Amino acid sequence: MNLWTESDHAQRYLDRRTSYPHRQEGYGVVLELITPAPHRVLDLGCGDGEVIGRIVEHAPGSGGIACDFSPEMLERARARFDGSGVQVVEHDLEVPIPDDWGTFDVIASAFAIHHLVDERKQQLYREVFDRLDPGGIFLNLEHVDSPTPELHEAFLVAIGTAIEFDDPSNKLVSVETQLGWLRDIGFEQVDCLWKWREMALLTGIRASGA
Repeated sequence: MNLWTESDHAQRYLDRRTSYPHRQEGYGVVLELITPAPHRVLDLGCGDGEVIGRIVEHAPGSGGIACDFSPEMLERARARFDGSGVQVVEHDLEVPIPDDWGTFDVIASAFAIHHLVDERKQQLYREVFDRLDPGGIFLNLEHVDSPTPELHEAFLVAIGTAIEFDDPSNKLVSVETQLGWLRDIGFEQVDCLWKWREMALLTGIRASGA
């Protein structure tokens, strides 16, 4: 089940996201890892454009592609980036990244990839590797799995969500498992560079010679 095509579901998330504890810390670490002048950025599952918006503000002159499949999110992102160097594209992450999008020196995502089944997550990570320029970085600020049901419930309490309202769209995977996937694909300098409960920043670089 994936509820993100429903406007009401997207709107509820947008209304609540700023209340999530420590969320801004994760975005801050994302910006710390951005090179001074990235040329092209790809935002996978962009929502209303929060991640790529922060990046292009941090690095004026950069641009790229922001993609999502939610009509509500696309409408907001297009309004946000109208007339800018960011192209907003309708694209479902269940479908491979199109070849004609070219390559990027930054590929980012925030709280989107965990909606995919595990096989597709791994396929997408391979596509990300192929779409990165040598030396490019992948930044995935993600909702990850807790080691125990008790810790998962504690996370829900911390963000003000009752267990009965846990999002059925979530298909969570542990940090350790996903870092292993990235290493197996060929990413280097793979690490979790920030984490608070079930929110984590997973990173990897495509080596200059790869």
